[in-house]
Amino acid sequence: MNAHVLPFRRPNGLRLLDLCCGAGGLSMGYYLAGFDITGVDHRPQPNYPFTFHQADALTFPLDGYDLVHASWPCERFSKATAARGNRDSHPDLLTPGRARLRVSGLPYVIENVPETVTPGLLRPDYRLCGTQFGLNVRRHRVFETSWRGGGDLVAPCWHRKDLLAFVHKGERAYADAMGCTWMTNLEARKAVPPAYSQWIAAQFLTLQGRNAA
Repeated sequence: MNAHVLPFRRPNGLRLLDLCCGAGGLSMGYYLAGFDITGVDHRPQPNYPFTFHQADALTFPLDGYDLVHASWPCERFSKATAARGNRDSHPDLLTPGRARLRVSGLPYVIENVPETVTPGLLRPDYRLCGTQFGLNVRRHRVFETSWRGGGDLVAPCWHRKDLLAFVHKGERAYADAMGCTWMTNLEARKAVPPAYSQWIAAQFLTLQGRNAA
């Protein structure tokens, strides 16, 4: 467990497991929606703000959680990796990870890059960008959910010329613009804004007949 862990916040009475959690960008969104958070990653995450286990996300026990989120590594599928010509050097954890969640019987959310949609690796129940939430950042991600999406949609993308995009990801301003202020610049390069998962959590809670925090 990390030294500086935020207190439990369970006004909705639910527990969330975040697999491949990184430094906790999406974990924070679920926390803000009222979940008690546990994160799992195969690398140490000293700045992760919730209960943390360094373990294999493909084998970590799923028992006892009400919702499971997974952000399997995207390097194998991203445009940047394809441009460098080293896609095969990155393992495909999305395929076995998705299969595991689908047979678990638990409600789940899987996040990844849009490039996973065309080959059918991920169903785009939600397509989100920072501009839809008033963030000064272009960060496209797709989400597959066990409930197949639905609910209120956010506004369309609006890519202004002054948006902070991929080329700025090494700067402090990018982490702050995403709402990931507790992370280092390096950690923020792989993070996703908490606003995305807070909004998705609200859709899940509505389906469950519960109120968001």
